[in-house]
Amino acid sequence: MSRVGRKAIPVPAGVTVSVDQFNHVVVKGPNGSLEFDFHKEITIESAHNEVSVTRPSDQLRHRALHGTTRALIANMVKGVTEGYTKILDIKGVGYRALLKDSKTLVVNAGYSNPVEVPIPAGITVVLPANTEVHIKGIDKQLVGEFAAYIRKIRQPEPYLGKGIRYRGEFVRRKEGKTAKK
Repeated sequence: MSRVGRKAIPVPAGVTVSVDQFNHVVVKGPNGSLEFDFHKEITIESAHNEVSVTRPSDQLRHRALHGTTRALIANMVKGVTEGYTKILDIKGVGYRALLKDSKTLVVNAGYSNPVEVPIPAGITVVLPANTEVHIKGIDKQLVGEFAAYIRKIRQPEPYLGKGIRYRGEFVRRKEGKTAKK
């Protein structure tokens, strides 16, 4: 059996998990509510402040769905209790970000015009400095996708290290051209 799928998901106080017969899972907590439709062949049960996931057989497809379903539900529970945060650092002369009317992120990343990115619903963007972007939300997938989209505006380049990178990301630096002797 899957080691990930076999573990029960503890449900903290203040969080409710409801599952209907069509495997529509709704998780409500102090930070908000998330819902998702899971595969009908996987059995999801919520009882005694725990959520357990079981599979019908040992087929490869069922084994893959088993661990994935359990991980997604665990991410939903963590999202409505703690939330998720991605931090992006902006490196480069003149590279910076600013918020425009709290619904648009404006990024200056070396292009002739600044790039304006609308902030999706469910995401909060905080700028402690103009070279640091904190992306927060309860949906792990949405936070990760938005952070990846912002990073894609100007990926870090290997020669000078300029660009937008995740906090703690290692960018392998290359040596530049050398003059002939």
